Parts: sequence; C-alpha cells; structure tokens
Amino acid sequence: MEKLTLYIGNKNYSSWSFRPWIAMTAAGIDFEEVLIPFDFPAGNPKFKPISPTGKVPVLHHGDVRVWESLAIIEYVAELFPDRGLWPGAAADRAVARSISMEMISGFRALRNACPMNIRRSKGRISLPEDVMGDVARISTIWSGLRRKSGGPFLFGEFSAADAVFAPVVNRFEAYDLVSNADTLAYMASVKSHPAWIKWQEAALRETWIVPEDEA
Repeated sequence: MEKLTLYIGNKNYSSWSFRPWIAMTAAGIDFEEVLIPFDFPAGNPKFKPISPTGKVPVLHHGDVRVWESLAIIEYVAELFPDRGLWPGAAADRAVARSISMEMISGFRALRNACPMNIRRSKGRISLPEDVMGDVARISTIWSGLRRKSGGPFLFGEFSAADAVFAPVVNRFEAYDLVSNADTLAYMASVKSHPAWIKWQEAALRETWIVPEDEA
C-alpha cells in the first residue's frame, strides 16, 4: 500500500486537523504527518498546492486527495476495516456517524465563541446565551452513550466518534464550561488516551500565536 500523508495545521489550534490525526493515531494506522502552520492571516498560501480547498487537513494517498475531517476518517476506515475506527455493531455505527455529523455541521455558537486552544489556561469568558445550549446537548450525547456502552468512551472503546468530539473536550476544559461529574469523567478518559497526550505535548511546544483564536 502506498503511504498515507496527513497534512495538518497548528496542533494548538486546528480542531479540524486534530480529528483525523487522533483517529488514525489511536487506531495504530501508520502515516506521515506534515504540519503547515497558520502563520498568515486567513491561512497559509502553502495549503493551496496540496489541498483542493486550500485548507487543511487533507490526506494524500498516492494520487488520491481526501479533504474534510470526517471524509478522511471514513476513507481510512475503509482502508483499514480491522482497526475499529467505527463501532462494530451496525446500529452503533449509525449513531456514531449521526453524532459525528451533528458535531461537524452544528454547535456553531460553541465553536465560534470558544476556539480550540490547547495552551490556554483554564478560565471562563463572557459567552453568548446559545453556547450553553450547545454544551448541554453535547453533554447529553456523551452521558447517554456512555451509560449505554458502559464507557469509558462513547461506544466502549475509543472510536472515530470520540475523535470527532476530541476538540470539544479541550473547549469544555479551557473555558471551564462544565461541572457535571459524568461529563468530566468522559473528558478525563479522552485526555488520558496516549494519542491525546502525544498531540497535547506537541501543541504545548508550539510557539505560533494566532490572535483570532485567542479568545
């Protein structure tokens, strides 16, 4: 098989890059990582030659180009069906894909007000009212699925669904958005995963500052 190359942005800020990276890393899938930082306003012109949208993440596999976080995860799941990126049961896979799409396409209030920022010291900021509605919905998703699966992750073992919500774990912690014990327990499980720790350690070493993502 030709090698997989995943192009990503800054680990401190790029929630979209984080999703396929942690999914593939947690699944033990071998890939080359190429980081191109957001060191220009509105992105980096170096993205354009490698990505049809001029954005990251994008996966290169031979002549194949796959962009958008969830599409990358789906493509890799098809390449490696034995790695368990999605839950084993068909019903669980359907739910996992549903909540993943809900995350990717929704929760704009939370995403806009609270950018992912691994280096950020924990602390609250003034928030629009609709942010806490997003927080409540996500917390309900997490608690319901963990109650059904028995945890520690959404479907028992770490899956693509957990990868899709990984940036939210940082948002909830960095902006001090939750106090519910079950939500905090799920966050602790994600943060203790070796793939999360590896990404976090690299993010903390970065020195780039993106003012628009410093809420």
